[in-house]
Amino acid sequence: MPKYAERLRAIQEKMLEKGVDLLFLSRSANLHYMMGVPRDEPNFGNTIYPGEWVTGAWIVPGRSPILTLPRMLAEFHLNLSTQDADVRILSDADDPLAMARDVLTGLGLGPTPHIAMEDRAWIETLLNIQCLLPDAKFSPASKLLDTLRRIKDEDEIATLRQAGAITEEAYRATLAQLRHGMTTLDLVTEVNHQLKKAGAKTHSFVTSFYNMGPNFPFDFSNREETLLLPLEPPVSISFDFGAVYDGYCYDYGRSVFFGEPDAAYRRAYELVMAAQAAGIAALQAGNTCEQADAAARSVIAEGGFGEAFRHRLGHGIGMDVHEPPFLTSGDDTILEPGMCFTVEPSIFIPHRFGARVEDVVVVRRGGGEPLTSGYQSLYVVD
Repeated sequence: MPKYAERLRAIQEKMLEKGVDLLFLSRSANLHYMMGVPRDEPNFGNTIYPGEWVTGAWIVPGRSPILTLPRMLAEFHLNLSTQDADVRILSDADDPLAMARDVLTGLGLGPTPHIAMEDRAWIETLLNIQCLLPDAKFSPASKLLDTLRRIKDEDEIATLRQAGAITEEAYRATLAQLRHGMTTLDLVTEVNHQLKKAGAKTHSFVTSFYNMGPNFPFDFSNREETLLLPLEPPVSISFDFGAVYDGYCYDYGRSVFFGEPDAAYRRAYELVMAAQAAGIAALQAGNTCEQADAAARSVIAEGGFGEAFRHRLGHGIGMDVHEPPFLTSGDDTILEPGMCFTVEPSIFIPHRFGARVEDVVVVRRGGGEPLTSGYQSLYVVD
């Protein structure tokens, strides 16, 4: 079970240390992390409720949080019985500014408080709080929360491991449906169906494929244009997807081949797998992020495909798909036990072939611990 009381104490101590008088968290991964207020599946367009800008937790040292919610959000989306907070509901006809004023007055902040706000809070929220406290100083909440969220405890790691098991089950089920001539849209639809069937709340980001071959025109910039084109041999199929489970995100990748892969592709595939193994071994407490990136990158560069490894080795992951820090050149963050990263080397040459692999890996003292490790050998669809 998430240790919300411990997290609250830790953030309140950090607020005192940094001189922060009020922490406001709108509906976000941070609010989910701190108080268990869940997020919905994402929508392309905004769906808003009257006064929704006031949605969030108002946290000060030394007392329970205040949680303010519009009526429809409280009634239809949240289980408030689990909340150890002062919950205040805004009816459709109530004035959200008056509610915010009452909250701030009751907190007794004084005229010049230091307020840390959710990094992606609505501008309407910020402007209204500024209206009520025009002399307040503002800073991003990430400066308080990133260091707390960076290290996962064993309960969080167990949740991520289950998200990985769901993801890998969806991959296994999708493999059974692969056939020459299917489209990328067929693949996306199948993966998303299998994720739900295996127990995911939703997909943790847009399910993506990087499908490349001499007769297939994909080149990264034309993803939408190639969705409905048939995938005929020879073509490499590169998966990039993940499950959401109990608020945590997974990120996973494998490559398969339609038709008989030639020696060049098999060599590229083996280089990618060797690079990942080197990167996992380098996720050892005491190393830096850039050292892990360099360990994996050198394998591909020495194999002659350095320019085709187009991106960083990986990123932090947890309640968000991408979290700091990043496994990339220039990031000298020291790796600590309990940090979680994707390790995702690739070789992509549009109009020729692509190979990638991706697993979530936990930093341990003796090297990284991957949370998924199946399907290491190249899968070929004859």
